[in-house]
Parts: sequence; structure tokens; C-alpha cells
Amino acid sequence: MPRLPSVETMMANDEASRALGIELIDQDEGRAVTRMTVRGDMVNGHAMAHGGLIFTLADTAFACACNSFGPVTVAASAEIVFVAPARAGDVLMAEAVLRTRFGRSGVYDVTVRRGGEVIAEFRGHSHQLGHQLGHQHGHQLGPVS
Repeated sequence: MPRLPSVETMMANDEASRALGIELIDQDEGRAVTRMTVRGDMVNGHAMAHGGLIFTLADTAFACACNSFGPVTVAASAEIVFVAPARAGDVLMAEAVLRTRFGRSGVYDVTVRRGGEVIAEFRGHSHQLGHQLGHQHGHQLGPVS
């Protein structure tokens, strides 16, 4: 896996992803893969993985992909389509891929899968803030997505 300091710094400070057990599995410029195992405390009242947590897995992959170029980049908007339910014990993988960059903006698609089955499709629009992680007004920044 290529080592991208901007992504490694961001993930090292991402307490939310760490608490959910989200791991960065692969990364490259404009691309990232994250993984999360659905725990018993991640299911809703229908015994399905909570949609907000599937969104978070996809959002973390999106954040890693769009921050892979260096400058701090945040989500301007995002949407998700849930295709199939996930359940406790499922291992989910989210692959984010850059579709296009224009100016300080970008469009990324993220597919969440359980094995070969698609669970969700996410599209995120990014906005580059124009500074490096940890260099905004001399303060250390937290997680960015």
C-alpha cells in the first residue's frame, strides 16, 4: 500500500472511525479502501446494520481518497443509496474512486460491498480548503471528511 502522509495523519486523528473499527486497507491518489465489521451494537431495530454507520464507512473511504492529494479536503455534500441490508458479523468493504476534479472540487463514487454483493452506493462532492493537515492557523486539525 502506498504511504500517503496526508491520509495517514488524518486517519491517525480520526477517533470516530477508530471507535467503529474502520480500517484503511488500501490507498492511492484518488482511491481508498476501508473495512468495517458490523458489530452487534451497530444494528438497528430491524436487526440490520444501521444506515448511518454504513454511510460513515463510505464517508471514511471518501475522505481518504479526496485527501490523498495533500491539501485538506472536506465533504461539500454526499448521498447514499442502500441496495441490500447488512447484518451483525458482516465484513463490509468500501472502495472510493475519484471520478473528476475541477478547481478545488471533486466528485467521488464509493461502493460498499459484502464480499461480491453491493450493499450501498455513495457519491461525495469534495471541496479543497487549500492548506495541509495540521497547518490551519497553527492548530492541529481533527478528522476530515
